[in-house]
Amino acid sequence: MMGSDAVKIAAHHPIVWFARRIFSGVVVVWAAATFAFLIQCVLPGDRAQIIINATSGNVGVASSAELAAINAKYGFDQPLAVQYGKYILRILHGDFGESYQQHRPVAGIIAEQIGPTIILAVTALLFAWIIAVLTTLFIAGRDNMWAKLLNDTQVFFATAPPYWLATILLVVFAVKLRIFPVIGGSSPAGLILPTLALALELSGFFGQVVQNEFTRVLEQPFVTSARARGMSDFGVRLRHVLRHAALPGISLSGWALGKLLSGAILIEVVFARQGLGGVLVAATSSRDVPIVSGAVLVSAGLFVLVSLIVDLTYRVVDPRIRLT
Repeated sequence: MMGSDAVKIAAHHPIVWFARRIFSGVVVVWAAATFAFLIQCVLPGDRAQIIINATSGNVGVASSAELAAINAKYGFDQPLAVQYGKYILRILHGDFGESYQQHRPVAGIIAEQIGPTIILAVTALLFAWIIAVLTTLFIAGRDNMWAKLLNDTQVFFATAPPYWLATILLVVFAVKLRIFPVIGGSSPAGLILPTLALALELSGFFGQVVQNEFTRVLEQPFVTSARARGMSDFGVRLRHVLRHAALPGISLSGWALGKLLSGAILIEVVFARQGLGGVLVAATSSRDVPIVSGAVLVSAGLFVLVSLIVDLTYRVVDPRIRLT
């Protein structure tokens, strides 16, 4: 019995916990890299022919000599196992390959464009949390017209596609009212509508999750005790209830940021913003597979990093959960 307890304690040691999280993150990135490699291999059409078409801008059948030269240059004439091994080694050295169309390293192309996409995703996550927390503080556990109206609004936003919301916001506030620019650009004003398009849907989802837990926590004995000590209703909600009620939402924030990164790519296209959106659309239409594969790998790495940060945040917010 004592041996099993020692094993359990060792499993929750900070170093062991951190090592397990790093190992699981490496597995996720490796799986994403393998998926990206397989995508390049199973796509219809000859890869050498695709590269020649992308380079020349013409769709035609290349000669055998031209195809052989491209296959030798990129190693397509080698066994798949050898190609896969070299592909993984290049990734370990930060080399995601070269764009078929731009003839530049994929890592450099992504590095130039990923900043605005990350800013948009993180800003949308913060806005979503602010909206969800404010609405929850005022409507959770209450039974009145305003509470029901806000709750129904949350449900509506949680089920509304961001692409549809983005189109509505663009038409109303940019085209009709002309409050915000039609083309997002990189200005702070151009960030507002794209952020709202992503944040509104997520705020509805977070609001429903946090509100359900908030209502449950309101019935706990420590809430009654805090009120008996003379603390105001808003003070109890803000200082005691919210801290516990936010935990389910925090645990989902890692998934949410990953969802926002993919959603931001579509929203960037709607608002003509700088970012990965335009690059990926162009790469997909021209079958520039290295750029698409590089974006998959970077997204997987960001997801792993965010998940680790969320786990640490979860333990900071709830003192009952420790690394030891």
